[in-house]
Amino acid sequence: MALAQTIYTVGHSTHSFEEFLSLLKPHGVTAVADVRSVPHSHFNPQFNRPSLEKELPAAGVAYVFMGKQLGARSKDPSCYEQGRVQYRRLARTALFREGVERIKKGAESYRVVLLCAEKEPLECHRAILVSRELESDGVRVAHILADGSLESHHNAMLRLLRLLGMPPGDLFKSEGQLFEDAYAKQEQRIAYVADEAARASEGQSQ
Repeated sequence: MALAQTIYTVGHSTHSFEEFLSLLKPHGVTAVADVRSVPHSHFNPQFNRPSLEKELPAAGVAYVFMGKQLGARSKDPSCYEQGRVQYRRLARTALFREGVERIKKGAESYRVVLLCAEKEPLECHRAILVSRELESDGVRVAHILADGSLESHHNAMLRLLRLLGMPPGDLFKSEGQLFEDAYAKQEQRIAYVADEAARASEGQSQ
């Protein structure tokens, strides 16, 4: 399915609620899909689930929690290897696919943004896992950055190649193959590790 409109992503970071709304409004966002496994922030309580469930509708924006389906901290043991989530396995689960299809269906009626905590989309599963699957389904994805600017997912991946020292134009690999390698490398950096839960910082509430 190819949607006529783009699905956005955003990280709440340390923004005030008003600043957060100011990031959404220029893009006509009408629905927030929260893809955090744990929709809670001790340091930024304005983004706790109960607060968002109250404040977003009051501002004319729908809210839905999708962390069970699209969160990075899977409860399915088959998605782990040596305690680390494996994004490829997670993406193939029925629950994750259910979440992707629900987002796609919702985007037929709403202008949807996927919400997570991290300011930088490339440091977050919303880009390295969820956006990857949406784009593979023919859905356009763009990331709303902390300064309010917009970056297409394709351009974000080109930026990731540069950050990883994998410039495009490889003689032996296509851009798509380079992206696959970049996804794998970045996943190793950011994927949730279950036995580190007690040490995980609040900023990593993927």
